[in-house]
Amino acid sequence: MSKLSAAEWASEDAIISGLGRMDEDQAYRAMDLLAEADTTGKVQEAVFFAVAHLLNLEVDLLFFDTTSTYFERDEEEDDTAEQRGFRRYGKSKDHRDDLPQIVIGLAVTKEGIPVRVWCWPGSTNDQQILAEVKDDMRDWKLGRVITVVDRGFSSADNLAYLRRAGGHFIAGMRMRDGNALVEQALSRQGRYQSVRDNLRVKEVKVDGSGDVRFIICHNPEQAERDKHQREQAIARIEAELERIAAQRERDRSRAKNGQVSAKAADRAEEAHVRAECALRDHPTLKRWIRQQKNGRLVIDRAKVKTEANLDGKYLLATSDPDISTEDAALGYKNLLEAERGFRDLKSELLLRPVFHRLEHRIRAHVLICWLALLLTRVAERSTGQTWRHIRRETARLKQVTLAGKAGTITQTTPLRPDSKAIYQALSITPPPRLTAFDAS
Repeated sequence: MSKLSAAEWASEDAIISGLGRMDEDQAYRAMDLLAEADTTGKVQEAVFFAVAHLLNLEVDLLFFDTTSTYFERDEEEDDTAEQRGFRRYGKSKDHRDDLPQIVIGLAVTKEGIPVRVWCWPGSTNDQQILAEVKDDMRDWKLGRVITVVDRGFSSADNLAYLRRAGGHFIAGMRMRDGNALVEQALSRQGRYQSVRDNLRVKEVKVDGSGDVRFIICHNPEQAERDKHQREQAIARIEAELERIAAQRERDRSRAKNGQVSAKAADRAEEAHVRAECALRDHPTLKRWIRQQKNGRLVIDRAKVKTEANLDGKYLLATSDPDISTEDAALGYKNLLEAERGFRDLKSELLLRPVFHRLEHRIRAHVLICWLALLLTRVAERSTGQTWRHIRRETARLKQVTLAGKAGTITQTTPLRPDSKAIYQALSITPPPRLTAFDAS
């Protein structure tokens, strides 16, 4: 909601103990207070450690990923003498490169509990931010932590920085960039070891990698999906190339026999070229296509063969000498918890739209959403229920006012058994059955 709508909701639609009416200015002042208090992450640090103590969390694996959220405005913000532009164009993970955005980073535990959130200008590249994240988390003195990151953060400089002060990493490696170490790792022979969750792993030795270990992971079910999707794409390309070739041959034959004018033949050829260009530039099909010197398109069979060898596989690198290959692979799969956090922020908790233009209030908005995500994860962990179920069940508790000859009484509706169980699991005292009685 906008802050005006939020203030109206808090005043008219919800009963919050100790809070009377709230106006928009109070909401803004609360946001400003929160943003100022968390300038160096102190609010997040205090809240997280309170939750870690409450849930007895062990922060031995720290999962980090980024997303972006866009703003419905026509132009980005330029840098000024007073401050840098915050809402900027960049590589959108929401596929909205046409709109300004900000970049949001999220660190979570292996249980999915949010640890800390960051915000950067929308033009920020993933490779530029990991050192800042590492330094910020080092100040929290979490002890021995293995940082788990995706392929977007696995540059040599980033991985070296994660090892500072005794830290370690588990990182997904880019498999299609022509990296010599990656190619060497994938060419190594060895027997896979089956682990949980439809996953097979094997550790391989790579010359020149120092003490960094490489682990090849293979998901047979994903391999079948990759093969099926590729075969569908190839069949689609072949059908389109055959259609263009057949139509071109028919048009040329008609032009040769004088059935159409030269101008009409030129227009027909232009249409064929446009169709080829559309196929060549197709967002998902173009990876399988190669353009010959004469301009004609063919399927890149070498690329198809190379990709077939990668079906269902991904490559991990870790600097930890003690973690097992199974734990490293399963730990990396838990990176999905960060992605789940982003999905919940954008869907269940309505991170977007952002009704702010000032940087400190945008940061406060993201921080409020992070606090909400943390609360939902604590509630889910304590009750064993999804947040959607918890919200739906507790929203059935209503406060009603009844007026009659004897007076006016304000009370809540009877507490349902499922709602009562949620309150008990979260150690929250339900609202009193009777809140006010005025005798006439």
